[in-house]
Amino acid sequence: MLSRFANPEENGPMPLKIYGCLRSRATRPVWAAKELGLDYEIVPVIQAYRLPDPAAPDAPLNTASPAFRAINPNGLIPTLEDDDLILHESLAIALYLVRKHGGPLAPRDAKEEALTTMWTLWGRGIEDDCLSIMLKREPEAAAARLRAPFAVLDAGLKAGGGHLVGGRFTVADINLAEIIRYAQPAKPLFEAAPNVQAWIAACQSRPAFQSMMKERAAEPA
Repeated sequence: MLSRFANPEENGPMPLKIYGCLRSRATRPVWAAKELGLDYEIVPVIQAYRLPDPAAPDAPLNTASPAFRAINPNGLIPTLEDDDLILHESLAIALYLVRKHGGPLAPRDAKEEALTTMWTLWGRGIEDDCLSIMLKREPEAAAARLRAPFAVLDAGLKAGGGHLVGGRFTVADINLAEIIRYAQPAKPLFEAAPNVQAWIAACQSRPAFQSMMKERAAEPA
């Protein structure tokens, strides 16, 4: 796999591009790409709100830049460019990469595909509360709202043998684990849901996750 700092000209053509930075939801498709062993390029795009003047002539490429808005008019990261496909939304990008390249991360049949979609959408439903914990925006209230969903997830993981779909690690685990990660500062939530606690630890022990987080830590805060 090519590093995000690799020179594409030295390694041949690299059609798969992920626009964004790892201090964003781009962690989801990047984790999936690493698990799949794909060659990819991260085109650095920073969130406009992190810059004092995103329109300044010397401002880095950001979510308000006309050049990026031409690719994603929503002004959000990440965006995927794969040949002639431009795809937005991090969860959808991860699902697409796994659907295209197959392997054990991908659903094996219609039932597994439905469950993968279900858990991905379920995760999106609790994402705002998980983010509130990470960002310290009324975290106690957010944690209280998450107790019931965490109990549901805990039961689902117990029934699934420690995973969400098919008794194995799949893209459903990637998508949901990167949402649940935001809530990890709320330790009592995880202590009350031992299957969730064991599952997130197993997900985050994977080499692809650790490689992605190491690259994330190297980015400017």
